[in-house]
Amino acid sequence: MNSSNWSLWIEAARPQTLPAAVVPVIVGASLAYNAELINWTNSTVALICALLIQIGTNFANDYFDFIKGSDTDERIGFRRATASGLITPEQMKQATIITMLLAFLLGLYLVWAAGWIVLVIGILSLIFGVLYTGGPFPLGYNGLGDLFVFIFFGFVAVMTTYYVNALEWSEASFWASIAVGALCVNILVVNNLRDVEQDKKSGKRTLGVLLGENALKTEYILMAALAYTTPPHFYFVLGYDLWIFLPILVAPLLIYYCYRIWSERDKSNLNEMLEKTAKFMILYGFLFSLGILMN
Repeated sequence: MNSSNWSLWIEAARPQTLPAAVVPVIVGASLAYNAELINWTNSTVALICALLIQIGTNFANDYFDFIKGSDTDERIGFRRATASGLITPEQMKQATIITMLLAFLLGLYLVWAAGWIVLVIGILSLIFGVLYTGGPFPLGYNGLGDLFVFIFFGFVAVMTTYYVNALEWSEASFWASIAVGALCVNILVVNNLRDVEQDKKSGKRTLGVLLGENALKTEYILMAALAYTTPPHFYFVLGYDLWIFLPILVAPLLIYYCYRIWSERDKSNLNEMLEKTAKFMILYGFLFSLGILMN
């Protein structure tokens, strides 16, 4: 495979969305480290599995959106490899299967290390990653994408990362999941806000199509606010010290993004806002994890 082919597959993997896979693992592992229960091997395997599932889901979206006719010449979002004719549907389908299979095989190590519950969680993550745009009732086409992201990239990812380290569940990981899930949802919100008109034409019933653009803009602000309810809970209820408020350092940036989302009229500019929202998640996740580690 030459370098140009590699670049196409990297683009198809949609690296701008990968913070949604990385940040939950970092936060979960930080909580395990703080509890003196960190297992570096398990954390590393969990991170690789999370990335593979995210990339596999992106490949599946690329394939199914093309098959269902959602990706058209009117698309203003990031270029899709299958719809652009750069990668054939069969190649994308095979890439989805291979990536998801690699995630499953690597995840078997975590099953061996942490028990059968990890197998159940892993299989559900793989299945729903495909069902997001595939199957007879695709979640992303029926207004359930936001809920899926909140659950699987929030609760499931953070809490399971902690579990494969500590071999027990954690109240702190539950509350941390809320902030992480909310910021993941905002990546999807920007994506759906950008694509509202195209989604209407293709019959894709996202929340933006069902409830309108102002509902998405409001959702972005609410998710941003929800992310910032977590540090106070850690401080006042769970007994963490003031370091847990480190994410406040970047709060002005998120306030500005909320303004941009609400006021932006040119949908093509939302590609930039999607990337900025994902990068903000990295900033928040780093500062929040650092605050956990400083306790």
